[in-house]
Amino acid sequence: MKRSKNQKIYREKIEPGRQYSLDEAVGILKENKFSKFDESVEVAIRLGVNPKHADQMVRGTVSLPHGTGKTVRVAVFAQGDKVEEAKKAGADFVGGEDLAEKVKGGWTDFDVAVATPDMMRVLGPLGKVLGPRGLMPNPKTGTVTMDLERAIKEVKGGRIEFRVDKQANIASAVGKVSFDKEKISENILTFVEAILKAKPGSSKGAYFLAVSVCSTMSPGIKLDHHALIAAIKK
Repeated sequence: MKRSKNQKIYREKIEPGRQYSLDEAVGILKENKFSKFDESVEVAIRLGVNPKHADQMVRGTVSLPHGTGKTVRVAVFAQGDKVEEAKKAGADFVGGEDLAEKVKGGWTDFDVAVATPDMMRVLGPLGKVLGPRGLMPNPKTGTVTMDLERAIKEVKGGRIEFRVDKQANIASAVGKVSFDKEKISENILTFVEAILKAKPGSSKGAYFLAVSVCSTMSPGIKLDHHALIAAIKK
């Protein structure tokens, strides 16, 4: 298969066990694009925390300086004057109980949900539908707010949410291979810095255990996370 042949070529260019600098890794991604579509650039971080303990949960949001390159579909749950505000701000879907009923029926054709505080009574029963998909609005991530214009623009402009999984990993798309090297690097540094700042006070020992970057079709490239963190702290 053509894909497996390209994958083999890719792997031959990556030295097993070597940790690459951010500049080297991004360069490899840029120089070895085989697919016809614009691949996403993804970062995966292995943390030294125990997610089973609530005080070691790592989560938050970060606005990438150059966006993700992805079109984000936003659904807003609001009523009254807030409906018009949401539409003017660029929301893709806006509604109140009618939109909630649509979701209750299984419709989730959107990437982010935003709601005004007074609409949470309507969204409460939808937790079983939205929760497992990571779509439930949350005050901690800025998706439950009266400032709909700001929330919608931030989400569409490159704000992403992150949360450690059960295996203590955090992964997210942080751009597209078509981006300039500098823009990819800046997005990666911004993402890593956000994870660094979200370190729980109860976390002991090494916090960052491993960091890797890849494109949609490439194998992972290990980064020198010590150098990465040092660059952020400068």
